[in-house]
Amino acid sequence: MKLLLHPARVVSLVFLALILVGTAILMLPMSQAEGISSPWVTAFFTAVSAVCVTGLIVVDTGTYWSTFGQSVILLLFQIGGFGIMTVATLLGLMVNRGLRLRTKMVAQLESRSLGLGDIASVAKLVLVVTFALELILTLWLTLRLHLTYDLPWAEAAWSGLFHAVSAFNNAGFSIHPDSLTRYAFDAGILLPIMAAIIIGGIGFPVLYDLRSRFSDPRRWSLHTKLTLVGTAILLLVGFLTLLVFEWFNPATLGPMPVIDKVLSAAFASVSARTAGFNSIDIGAMTHESWAIHYLLMFVGGGSAGTAGGVKVGTVAILVLLVIAEIRGHSDSEAFGRRVGAPAQRQAITVLVLGSAMIVLATLFIMRETDLPTDQVIFEVISAFGTVGLSTGITADLPESAQLMLTLLMYVGRVGTITLAASLALGERRMPYRYPEEHPIVG
Repeated sequence: MKLLLHPARVVSLVFLALILVGTAILMLPMSQAEGISSPWVTAFFTAVSAVCVTGLIVVDTGTYWSTFGQSVILLLFQIGGFGIMTVATLLGLMVNRGLRLRTKMVAQLESRSLGLGDIASVAKLVLVVTFALELILTLWLTLRLHLTYDLPWAEAAWSGLFHAVSAFNNAGFSIHPDSLTRYAFDAGILLPIMAAIIIGGIGFPVLYDLRSRFSDPRRWSLHTKLTLVGTAILLLVGFLTLLVFEWFNPATLGPMPVIDKVLSAAFASVSARTAGFNSIDIGAMTHESWAIHYLLMFVGGGSAGTAGGVKVGTVAILVLLVIAEIRGHSDSEAFGRRVGAPAQRQAITVLVLGSAMIVLATLFIMRETDLPTDQVIFEVISAFGTVGLSTGITADLPESAQLMLTLLMYVGRVGTITLAASLALGERRMPYRYPEEHPIVG
């Protein structure tokens, strides 16, 4: 029992329980538009995708599920996003302190006597930011959809609420069969959704730091600086490369005016890092654009946010490690700070295990289907990175492949957090060290 109550494992168990409850409710006839019971694989896949805020679907959300079913899905990705953010942020703060005051923090963790003031402060920030931004975006989208697209107030409000919550939680679910492609020319829809995606996916440790020290960037933590710089670089690289590769593509950006090409390329860059919405047809993109998506989806967003992937901070640490090795430095450094060895080992572990999961899952699905390799890789990385983008093959996959995707979504969402927290919280000093040798590398 004590083993199961380890904070990192509680996260996995709670979200597994939420998935099972969501599956049971979605199997009820009242959740399905035609009033019949949904197949368990369909309900299970949808529940996993919602709880893990991914957005991959095997049936159209807007037509297959009833209003009640859609409400359940919304509730699942709201709980999945809000809950995972809260737990991940608290674990992140515990870990940071634990590395300095290890014995004290482990004892407090196991006895549940962590300072309640800190917990209340962080939880309040998550609560206020989440619901304030979702409310603002819901109101804006409702007005926009009613005044610009002549939707009835009730329909506009439901669509506004669903897409606002989905955007902030980086869930990628849409009640439109074409996602957001019908709004590809509407900056009034896409820009606010982009802002919600970035804020939700940047991570609450960063927002917590910015709230406390916004006017003094010199006092921002190294994590905050690495996340902000890494995010900016990835967004810019994604935007420029997608713009170049899709500029003349007649099935995507080709027919659009210049300003709309810029808007859709920017939206695709933002969404590719974990949100799962699309304003242009992903399946019609060039293979080069798919390759860029591999990178963006695998990296994902900030730690302890709604984003998936191996996280920006993880990749940033590895980049600093490579730079230090190339320059012959013994320490990895950035912004006048040295990256600790434990963080470097944890980053390498997360990257290697994540890569291994993607390779094994790709091989499994390729064995189960005759689909092109690049489409399978896209689907696998999208599931592991909890992105939700697809080239259009999800519904056509056999059940065995769909169940593999559910495992990827679960591990990609909960597993990386559990792994990172377990590594940091489980670190201990050995009473001895073996003699050192230097195996040949390269």
